[in-house]
Amino acid sequence: MSLAEREDERPAASTASPSASPAADPSYDPATGEIRGSVAHTPPARVDALLEAAALAAPVLAASSPAERSAWIDAASAAVLEHADELVQIAEEETRLGLPRLPGELERAATQARFYAGVAVEGSYLDVRLDDAPAGSLARWNVPLGPVAVFGASNFPFGFGVFGHDVASALAAGCPVVVKAHLAHPRLSAALAEVVGTALRAAGAPEGAYALVVGFDAGLQIVDDPRIAVVCFTGSQAGGLALVERAARRGVPVFAEMGTVNPVFVSPAAEARRDEIAAGFVGSYTLGAGQFCTKPGLLLAPAGQGYPDAIRSALDGVAPAPLLTAAIAARFGETVAGLHAAAGSSAPVADPLAGFSVAPALVTAQIGDLTEGSPLLEECFGPVAVVAEYESVDEALAALARLQPSLAASVFTSADPEPGEPGEPDEPDTAAASAVRTLIPRVGRVAVDAWPTGVIGTWAQQHGGPWPATSRPEATSVGAGALDRFLRPVTVQNARAGLIPAFVSRENPWSIPLRIDGRLHLPRPASAPETETTP
Repeated sequence: MSLAEREDERPAASTASPSASPAADPSYDPATGEIRGSVAHTPPARVDALLEAAALAAPVLAASSPAERSAWIDAASAAVLEHADELVQIAEEETRLGLPRLPGELERAATQARFYAGVAVEGSYLDVRLDDAPAGSLARWNVPLGPVAVFGASNFPFGFGVFGHDVASALAAGCPVVVKAHLAHPRLSAALAEVVGTALRAAGAPEGAYALVVGFDAGLQIVDDPRIAVVCFTGSQAGGLALVERAARRGVPVFAEMGTVNPVFVSPAAEARRDEIAAGFVGSYTLGAGQFCTKPGLLLAPAGQGYPDAIRSALDGVAPAPLLTAAIAARFGETVAGLHAAAGSSAPVADPLAGFSVAPALVTAQIGDLTEGSPLLEECFGPVAVVAEYESVDEALAALARLQPSLAASVFTSADPEPGEPGEPDEPDTAAASAVRTLIPRVGRVAVDAWPTGVIGTWAQQHGGPWPATSRPEATSVGAGALDRFLRPVTVQNARAGLIPAFVSRENPWSIPLRIDGRLHLPRPASAPETETTP
C-alpha cells in the first residue's frame, strides 16, 4: 500500500513486513540519481510514544484560545523563515525543483501558516449558535476532533510538507499533528520538523502538539492507531484509495487529495490569443517538471486554428528536467508510451538522461478517442499533456461531460474584448459560458482565462473536487475552509455558565461571529453599534 507517494513507490496492496523494510529512507539527488545521506526510520516504540504524547496534548490544544495557537504558529513560521537558506539548500538537493521556486514556496508556506492562525482568531470556523427554544436553551459550536496524521506530498516540500497547509490548518483548528516524512525529501522533512518543533515548544505549545515519524511502517502504524482521529493525504490516486480503505476499518475520515486530468477548454472566440494560450499551456503543464496536482493535462481546442503546431513550437524551448523519484520517472516513460499508443502514434525515441530526468512531451489525439477507460484520460505525473481538436462546441462539451471529475479546469475566452460601438452590447462568449456550466458539477475550481497551476490561499479558495479527485468533495486543503476538516459540531442543552466554554455565550469574550436565535451577530468596535445580518 502506498501511503505517501503521488506515484506509487510500492504496490498498492503491499504486504511487506517490518523486517523486509530498509532501516532508513535514502536521500537521492534527482539530477544524478546518487544517494546523499539517509534518515533512520522511527522505531515502533517511539511512534507509540509520540502518539501517546499527541493524545495527551489534544485536550490542551482544544482548550487553548485561537490567540494562543496563533502565537505558536507565528513563532514556527518565523523560525522557518530564519532557517530559509539552510532548508532551501536541502530541498534543492533532494528535489531539484529550482532555487527560483523553492525560496518562494517556503515563504508562502510560512505566510499561509499565519493565515490559518488568523482564520482561527476571526472565529467564524467555530460556528457558535445560541437559541432560546421553548423546551430550553441550546448552544452549538465546533470542537476539534483530536490528533491528525498528515502524509505530505512529494512535489511541494514546503507547501504540503511537514509544515504546509494540512499541518498549519490542523494546528490552527486546535488539533495535534503527527506527520510522516516523505521519502522524496527525507533530509528536508527531518530538518524542517526540527525547526518547527523547537519553535513550537519554545513558544509554549504543549509537548505532543507536533511530531515527525519516518518510514513506511511508521506510516501504517499511525493510520491504524486509535488515537489518530483524522488523516490527511496528498498523493497518487492508488495510494489515496488504499489509505481510505485502510482507515475505513475504524471509521476514520481521510481527506485525500489525489488529482486527475485537469481539462482546458479554449473557446472559438479566443482565436486571436492562440499563441499566448499555447505558450501558457506549455508553461503550465511543464511547471515544476509537470509535477503539480493541478497540472492541465488535456486541452480541447477548436479545429483549424493551429493549436497543436503552436503548442509544439512553444514546447521546443523547454529543456528536460529531473522528476522527484526514480519510480515517478519510470512510470512517466511507461505512461507517455501508453498515451501515444492510445492516440495511434509512436513515442519518439530519446537518448537516456542523467538521474531521474525526462524530456517534456505532447500527445495529439482525436476527440472521439476521449472515452471512459481510455489511457488518454489517466493522470500522468510529469511534463506531458494531450491536445484534441473539436469541430463543434457541442462536441467539446460532450467530451468534457465524459471526463473523470478533477481538482480544477480552465476556460479561455476572448478576454478583454474591444468595446462595441456606443449603444451596441458586446457579444457574449456563449461557448465559454456553456463550458463553465458543464465544468462546475465536475471540478472544485474553474479558472477563467487563467491556468489551474498555482492555488491562492484565501477565504474563498476551494482546492478539492468530486470523487475521485478527492475522497471528500465537501472539503478543501487550501483556504480558510481547510480548518473545517478537523472539527465536529456539538450541542449542549440548558447550558449554564461554567458548564460550557466561556466563548460560547452572548457576552462574546473572543469577539467572534455569533448566530443568536437565527440571526448572525458580527463583532464590532467598542464605539460602533451592534450589527446584525438577516438569517
